[in-house]
Amino acid sequence: MTLIPTSDAALGEPAPTVSFRTVLFSMVVLWATYFALTTLRAVVMDFGLQFELGWRRLLVTGVGLMLTIVLWLLLRLFDNKALWLKISAAILLAFPVALAIGQVNQWVFKDMELAQEKLYAKKYNINLRRDESGNLLVDVPVRRVTPADQAGAAPDPTEEVVDTQAVMIAPAETYMDFWRKLLDVALGRYFLLLAWASTYFALLAGVQARAAQRREEQFRSAAKAAELRSLRYQVNPHFLFNTLNSLSALVMTGKADRAERMIQTISRFYRHSLANEPTSDVALRDEFDLQKLYLAIEAVRFPTRLVTVFDLPADLEEARVPGMILQPLVENSVKYAVSPVSRPVTITLAAREEFDRLVITVGDDGPGVPQGTTHGFGIGLANVRDRLEARFGPDIGFSSAPVPGGYCTEIRIPLSRPLNQQSNRHA
Repeated sequence: MTLIPTSDAALGEPAPTVSFRTVLFSMVVLWATYFALTTLRAVVMDFGLQFELGWRRLLVTGVGLMLTIVLWLLLRLFDNKALWLKISAAILLAFPVALAIGQVNQWVFKDMELAQEKLYAKKYNINLRRDESGNLLVDVPVRRVTPADQAGAAPDPTEEVVDTQAVMIAPAETYMDFWRKLLDVALGRYFLLLAWASTYFALLAGVQARAAQRREEQFRSAAKAAELRSLRYQVNPHFLFNTLNSLSALVMTGKADRAERMIQTISRFYRHSLANEPTSDVALRDEFDLQKLYLAIEAVRFPTRLVTVFDLPADLEEARVPGMILQPLVENSVKYAVSPVSRPVTITLAAREEFDRLVITVGDDGPGVPQGTTHGFGIGLANVRDRLEARFGPDIGFSSAPVPGGYCTEIRIPLSRPLNQQSNRHA
């Protein structure tokens, strides 16, 4: 058994991906939102030094955007993998990227810590400083102890004897403190990156779903085309069988001139019928001409019994119909109306327009359908109906039944003309 590949690569199509423009837009929206929210928080919390903080925050945002692009390039490797693999890849790959963004954040804002301490000291008129070990100290004013205090005398309120004492309010940053701060910043960016990865996977799922829908439509179209070809090719062998029988009868009865004319007409008929793609539509004028050739062939067999009438309005000559769609209907008229009787029988092909629909009738004034012949008769009708439904869907009308004085088949399909003819009609 041969396995038929159905992947995009096997079909010669590139795997569906999210365009870089869409990916970049999603990243810009994410990091712009981050920048706006953090800036709003700094204003509300009155951190001060807004300009100095702002351009540093903008720099970190730009670095975050570039590192998110790096993350996207890595996640692209998992576009065609299972969903659990995509999620696992996002969870694992986003963390080192978040650490990198956190490290950049630490570097960029490192000098702002000292600036914030100076601003705070100035605002509250206190003396903040760091010692050689990096401990943060604040000088607290205290009253110096005097000899009078030691003697137990009451302090003199006019005497201002003040000293200062350094109080540590924050120890120097240790190695573990550095990593705690880095991890705190990185975790915030980590969940930000995971949120973007979720957005990317949603965009990718949408693109893949649309690609799958397009493939399904292509397969459905190919299946319909195959069905149309199959139905079309069912006509040709049946007609060839009948014409060869007729030609054989002419040769056996010594009617060589009529056989020669029939061969020439058969040649023209097949040249005409095989000129078009089996699944393509043809002009109604060409379809009528094809049936004229066919009936000319049959007229060699029935020179006195077969009478033909063609009624095709000029404004419907370019209307589009499936190729050879009338062939089984005309064959039925010849076989069941002309052949069984000895009197002249008129076969009429007519077309008209009704409410933007094309109506085609194939009728005859013969005896109708003799008993016991409905099987072959029904096959031809089913062929026509199936081809019309395959081409136009359920939006068709098809009826075939005896009428007073004969038999009539009527086809109703959407009226379709070439674009240039449509524009001329509306001009």
